[in-house]
Amino acid sequence: MIEALDIHVTGIVQGVGFRPFVYRMAKKYLINGWVLNAADGVNIHAEGESRLLDEFVIELSENAPAAAQVKEIELKEVPLQDFDSFEIRFSDDAAVQETTLVSADLATCDDCAVELFNPNDRRFRYPFINCTNCGPRFTIIDALPYDRASTSMKDFPMCERCAAEYADPLDRRFHAQPDACFECGPHLSLAWRPDCEATPGEDFPTRGAGGVSSDELPDGWRIAWGKTRETSDALIARAVELLCAGQVVAVKGLGGFHLVCDARNAEAIARLREGKRRGGKPFAVMMTNAEAARSVCEVTPEEEKALSDPARPIVLLKKRQGVALAAGLADKLPELGVMLPTTPVQLLLLHDFARALEQMGVPEPPMLVMTSGNIHDEPIVTDDAEARGELGGIACAVLGNDRAILSRYDDSVVRIISAGSAGAAVQMIRRARGFAPVPLKLARTSANPEAAAVPEDAAAPEAIGAACHEDSPETAGHEAAAVALVLFAAGSEQKSTFAFVRGSEAFVSQHVGDLENAEAFDAWLDAKSRFEKLFELRAARLACDAHPEYLASKWAREQARKLNIPLVEVQHHHAHIASVIGENGLSGAVCGIAFDGTGFGADGSIWGGEVLLANAQAYERFANFAYVPMPGGAACVKNPLRMAYGVLWEFDLLEHPAAKRVLDVLGEQAELCDQMIERGLNTPMTSSVGRLFDAASAILGICEHPTYESEAAVLLEAALGPAASPDGGSTDEAGVNSRYSIAITKNTATPKSTAQDTSVLLFDAAPTFKALLDDMQAGIPAATIARRFHSAFVEAIVNAAKLAYSVYGVSTVALSGGVFMNRFIIEHALAALQDEGFTVAVNRELPPNDGCISYGQAVIACAQDEITRNE
Repeated sequence: MIEALDIHVTGIVQGVGFRPFVYRMAKKYLINGWVLNAADGVNIHAEGESRLLDEFVIELSENAPAAAQVKEIELKEVPLQDFDSFEIRFSDDAAVQETTLVSADLATCDDCAVELFNPNDRRFRYPFINCTNCGPRFTIIDALPYDRASTSMKDFPMCERCAAEYADPLDRRFHAQPDACFECGPHLSLAWRPDCEATPGEDFPTRGAGGVSSDELPDGWRIAWGKTRETSDALIARAVELLCAGQVVAVKGLGGFHLVCDARNAEAIARLREGKRRGGKPFAVMMTNAEAARSVCEVTPEEEKALSDPARPIVLLKKRQGVALAAGLADKLPELGVMLPTTPVQLLLLHDFARALEQMGVPEPPMLVMTSGNIHDEPIVTDDAEARGELGGIACAVLGNDRAILSRYDDSVVRIISAGSAGAAVQMIRRARGFAPVPLKLARTSANPEAAAVPEDAAAPEAIGAACHEDSPETAGHEAAAVALVLFAAGSEQKSTFAFVRGSEAFVSQHVGDLENAEAFDAWLDAKSRFEKLFELRAARLACDAHPEYLASKWAREQARKLNIPLVEVQHHHAHIASVIGENGLSGAVCGIAFDGTGFGADGSIWGGEVLLANAQAYERFANFAYVPMPGGAACVKNPLRMAYGVLWEFDLLEHPAAKRVLDVLGEQAELCDQMIERGLNTPMTSSVGRLFDAASAILGICEHPTYESEAAVLLEAALGPAASPDGGSTDEAGVNSRYSIAITKNTATPKSTAQDTSVLLFDAAPTFKALLDDMQAGIPAATIARRFHSAFVEAIVNAAKLAYSVYGVSTVALSGGVFMNRFIIEHALAALQDEGFTVAVNRELPPNDGCISYGQAVIACAQDEITRNE
C-alpha cells in the first residue's frame, strides 16, 4: 500500500551532505517526493510502500552522514500527492523564527585528501579543495539557511564544471557551498616585506614554475598570487624554504591565522616566543598523522580517535620517555599539544616540508609549531591586511588567501583522561573550532520550553531590536518580528564564552579569551553580534557573573538598565556546578566541589575552594578552605612568592627553617607583605585552592616567576614526574596521610551569616603546608613532596563528599573549576570517589575552567525563572 509522510528532521542537518543522503536513500527505497532545507531543519515529503517508508526513516535516523547529528525526526501522515520521482528542492526562504543548526567546520576528508595529491585530478594541489563532507562552515557563514549566497564564497561564481558537480545529487559535492577549483575559487597569496632578508628577493617573481608575478601593497609589502597550480605551488615552495631556514610564517587557517615555524628549530621557536611575548607557555605542534605523533608522544587508541576527529582539535599527549624536543617548545611539561592537518593548505605545507627535510637528510617526521596568530592576550588575527600589520614583526611572510573569514575561531584543545570505572573520557580544555557553536541541551521542566528563557514582562521586540542594533551595527536591517527573544548569559572574565538559550538549546560560543583589554572585549562583542545575526536572536533576559568588575558583567548590567530587561547575577562557583548539572541532566541536590583560582564570593571575598550543596536553582555553602591573605591582591597571581608569604603568615609558619628560602628570595618585599597583611591594605582574603597550589609551587622553588596564567600550578603538577596515574592509593608510605592532612573544623557563624556566604565547615590546609616544609627540611625530593601535596587535596575532596553524604544523604558529586584540569587531581578524585560508592559527574562537552561559566549561568537563570513562574 502506497502511503505518504511529511518528515521533519532537526539537528545538524545542513552543510553535512544530508539532502543528497536523503536523495540516495529515496532512490534505494523507491520513495518519491522531495527534500528541502528549511530554516528550522530539513523537510521531506515521502511517498512509497509502507514497509519501504519504515526502512527509509530508519536509515535517516541510524545511518546519517558522519558529520550530521540528527536530533529529532517528526512523522506526519498526509494525503498522497502522486509524485513520480524524488527531487531536491531549494531552501525555503519563508520567514521562520526557529533557525536550523549547521555543522561546525570540518577537517579535509580522506576523499578530498586523496584527490589533493592525485596528479590526474583536476583539483590536484588546489589549496581549497572540499566537498559536502568537509571544509569551512561557521567561519564563512553570514546568514542562514546555509547556502553559498550567504557565505564568503558568494564572491566566487562557480565555473561550469563545479556548477555541474554542485547540481548533481549523486556527486560528493552536491550543494557543497565552498565548492571551487583553481578556475573559479579562492587562491593563495604570499606577502612579504622587501626589507626582510629572509623573504623573496627580486628574482622571486620570475623564478620557479609558473612565472609568479608580484605587486606592491599600500603598506609597503609585496604580494604574489597563486592563481594557477604552478604559481600556487611556487608560493607554498617559498613558504617551505622560509620554514626550513628557521623563519616564522603566518598562515591563514579556517578561523584565523597561525604562526608557524620548524618545531625542531630552537632558534625559530625562540624568535616566535619573543615576538608573541608568550613567555614559557608551551606551543602546540602539527604532525602528519597519529603514527608520526607516536615518534614523540604516547598515543592511545582513544587519543588517536581524538586526533582524527573531523574537528581536528589539539590533543594533549604524554611525551615519550627519552625523546628530546627543541628547547622552548614545551619545556618542563609532561604533555605536548599535537594536532593533525585541518585544511588543504596545511596538508600541502606539511607534505612539502616533509619532502624538503628528506632532501636535507633529516630522518625525523616533520613537525611544525602551529600556534594562534596573535600577540599575547590579543584576539587571533583573521584578516590578511591585519596579519601584515599585527604579525609582521614576528613573521617574515604571510601565506594568506582571498576568502574572507567571517567568524574568529581558535583551535580547540582536548585531552583523554582516565575516568575511573567509566574508562577513558574526553576532557575539553578549550572549546572552539570544530565544536562550537554546536548547541548543548538545556533540560526544562516547564510545559512551555520557551517560557523559561523569556519572561512575560519582557520588553517589546521592537525596543530590544532597536537597542541591540545601536550596539551592533552589522545586525541592522533584521525585522524585529523575525527575531527570537532569548536568554543571554555573559560568562566570565577568564577563558570567556557567552551563551544564548533558545528553547531547550544553549548555544555556547567559541573560546573568546581573557577579557582584560579593549581588543579582547571588542572580539567578544563581535562574536555576540554574529550569533545574534546568524541565529536571529535578541536577549530579553540576561545573566552574568556577580563579580562587580568583570567587563562582561558590567556590560550586562548596563544593558539590563538600558533595555529594562531582567538580569540574574550568578555566583561564580554555583555556575561551575550548575554547568555540570546541566550537561549531565541531573535533578535533585549534588555535592558540588568547585576548586579554581578566582571567583567573587557572596561575602565579598575571593572564593575558589568551595563545597556547595546545590541544584540548578540555588546553593548553600557547605564547606570551604580557610581564608588566607593575598598581599597585593592580583599581584599574587603574577608573583606566587607573595602568595606563599600570605599562606605562611596565616598558618604561622614563617619561623619554620624551610620558610627562610622564601623570605630570602622576597627580600624587602617580605616586610612590605607583612605590613600589608597587618594593616589590611590591598590584601583580600581568599579560599582559593588554585592560590594554595601557586604558594606550594613557589615555596618548593618550582615556579617563582610565572610567565603565563597558572604556570606555577602547572609546573607543580609537572614536578610529579611520569608515574602519576591513578593507582588506588593517595600516599607514598605509612604516616604521610596524617602529616599531609587537610584539617576539618566547625565554622563560626555570626548573626548576619547566611547559608550562601558562611559555610558549616572549614578545610584548613595548615597541616599540609607544615608537612611540606618539614619534608623540605628533611631533604625529601620535590617530586615526592608534590605528590603528597596533591594527594592531600584528593583526600579532602573525598572527605567533603563523605561529610555531605553523612549530613544530607547526597550521593552525587559534581566536580568543576580550573583545578580539575590538573590530570592528577581529576583522575585520582574520580577513582577515589567511585571507590567510595559515589556517583560522580564532570563537565562533558565544556571545559571545567571558566569556559563553562556562561552555560552554568544559563542553567541557573532558566531554572530560577521556572520557579518564579510556578509560584
